[in-house]
Amino acid sequence: MDMNDADDEEFGFSRNYFLAKELGGSAVKSHSKLSDINIVDEQELREALSNIEPKHEKEIKDLLSSYKSLYPSWAFDLRCGLGLLIYGFGSKKTLLEDFASTSLTEYSAFVINGYLPTINIKQVLTSLAEVLWDQLKTKRRTPSKSSSKDQQPYSSRSVDDLLAFLDVSEDRTSEFLVCVIIHNIDGPGLRDSETQQYLARVASCPNIRIVASIDHVNAPLLWDKKMVHTQFNWCWYHVPTFAPYKIEGTFFPLILAHGNTTQTAKNAVIVLQSLTPNAQGVFKILAEYQLSHSEEEGMPIDNLFATCRERFLVGSRPMLNSHLTEFKDHELVKTRRHSDGQDCLYIPLTSEALEKLLVEMTHFTASAVGDPSSAQARNVNS
Repeated sequence: MDMNDADDEEFGFSRNYFLAKELGGSAVKSHSKLSDINIVDEQELREALSNIEPKHEKEIKDLLSSYKSLYPSWAFDLRCGLGLLIYGFGSKKTLLEDFASTSLTEYSAFVINGYLPTINIKQVLTSLAEVLWDQLKTKRRTPSKSSSKDQQPYSSRSVDDLLAFLDVSEDRTSEFLVCVIIHNIDGPGLRDSETQQYLARVASCPNIRIVASIDHVNAPLLWDKKMVHTQFNWCWYHVPTFAPYKIEGTFFPLILAHGNTTQTAKNAVIVLQSLTPNAQGVFKILAEYQLSHSEEEGMPIDNLFATCRERFLVGSRPMLNSHLTEFKDHELVKTRRHSDGQDCLYIPLTSEALEKLLVEMTHFTASAVGDPSSAQARNVNS
C-alpha cells in the first residue's frame, strides 16, 4: 500500500511538471523590454537620497568613539613595520582620518581616495615622492650625493624611477615615516593587477607605512601570498562602523536611475574648457567623426593624427599622445581594439549627449574668441 502511494505521488509530480511545461510554452509572451521602464532621472534620485534623514546617528558616533581605544595598538603596529588593513561594513573614511589626525601627528600623512574612478597612480606616486623628498630635506643632516638628481621634477620621471626613489636605501631608520592612508584600496581605479603591484612596492619601502580600508567582499583576491605577507605585511582589523557611504557612493552610478544626458554633457564641457584650443580641436574632430560613423567601433589613431596634422592642431605624434592622455585621464576618450587589430578611439557618450556637447563647445569657443582676456587665461591655466 505504501509503495502504491509513493508511485502515485511520483506520477503526480511528473504529470504536473509536463503540464506546466506545456502551459508555459503555449502562453502568450510579453513584448515588454527593460528599456521601456520609465525609471527616474539620476540627478532627481540623488536629490531624493540626500533628503533622507540618517538613522542611528548617536549609536554610530558612540561606536566610532569606542574604536579610539585601538589607536595606540594601530600606531604601534605601524612603528613595527606592519601595514593596517581595516575592513567591515560601513564607511571607514572618518575613522581613518581621525586616527591620522590624532595618533600620527609626528609623521607625515598622505591620503589617497581610492574610491575615485579617475584616480591616476602616476600622479599619486609623484605627489608621494614630493612629500618624501620634503621629509628627507628636513631630517637629513648632511646633503646626499644624489640630492641634485632628486631635485629634478618628479612629474617627468617614469613610474619605475619614482618607485626607486621611494625605496630610499640610504635612510632605513625609523626616525621619520610617511603614513599613506588609502580609502578603498579595492576601489575601481586601483583594483587592476598592475596598480596593486605598484602599491605593494610602495608598501615595502622602508620609510612608508600603509593604512588602507576595503569594502568589496572579494578584495583579498587582489593580492598573492608574497604581497600580503612580505610587501603589504597586513595586520587585519575588523572594524564595522555602519556609517553611510555618503562620499564614496557619490562617484558610483545608481542602478535605479538612467544617466542624465544633459548633465553628462555639462561635465564634459567643464573639463574641455580647461584645455588648450588645440586640445579642444582634437576632441572636436573625434566627436564629429563618431557622429558621422556611428556604425564603426571608433576612429583609428592614425586617421586622427593625419586629420589633426592637416588642420595644424598637432605637429607630431607625441603631441597628439599628450592630448589623448589628458582626455583619457578625465575619461573623455577611451580605446578599444578594432576587428582588424588596430586601436580605435571613441567618446563614451551617446549620440544625443555628443551633439549637445558640440553645441556647448561652439558656444564657449565663440565667447572665448570674442573675449581675448578669457582666451589668454585659459592658455595660461592649461
